[in-house]
Amino acid sequence: MIVFDLKCSTGHQFEAWFRSSSAYEDQKAAGLVECPHCGSNDVGKALMAPNVASKGNQKPEPAPVAASPRDPKMQEVVAEAEKVLAKLKDHVETTCDYVGKDFAEEARKIHYGESEERGIYGESTLQETKELLEEGVEIMPLPGLGRKDA
Repeated sequence: MIVFDLKCSTGHQFEAWFRSSSAYEDQKAAGLVECPHCGSNDVGKALMAPNVASKGNQKPEPAPVAASPRDPKMQEVVAEAEKVLAKLKDHVETTCDYVGKDFAEEARKIHYGESEERGIYGESTLQETKELLEEGVEIMPLPGLGRKDA
C-alpha cells in the first residue's frame, strides 16, 4: 500500500491510500478519485515530504492522541467517509457484475485471459484474497460490500 497527499482544484488537501502508483493512476482515469470535502474529481498529487528514518539514538516522537469519537470534527470525518464508501459501493454495484462466491475463480480467469475483462464483485475468503494478491491479481477488498438485492 502507498499513501499519497492529494489536492483538488479548489485547494482541499487530503491523503488517500492505494495498492500501487499504477492503481492510483487507473482509479484517477476511471473518475474514482474524488475530494472528500467537495466531491471534485479534478484531483492531483500534492507535494509530499519524504519519510526520513530517524537515527537510532534519538527518542521517538510521542504518538499523537486519537480524537474522541464524540469530537465533532471526528464525527464530521466519519460522516464524510461513510458518504464516500456509500458512493463507491453504489458505483461498484451499478457498473460491475456480481459473481457471488465464485469471485476468486472468476478474478483468476479474467487475470489469465480465460474470461472477458470486466469489473466484478463478490465474496472471497481471507485465504482466497491473500492468494489472489500474491498471484498479482489486481483486486481491492471492500468489507461489507454485499449485493443490494441479497
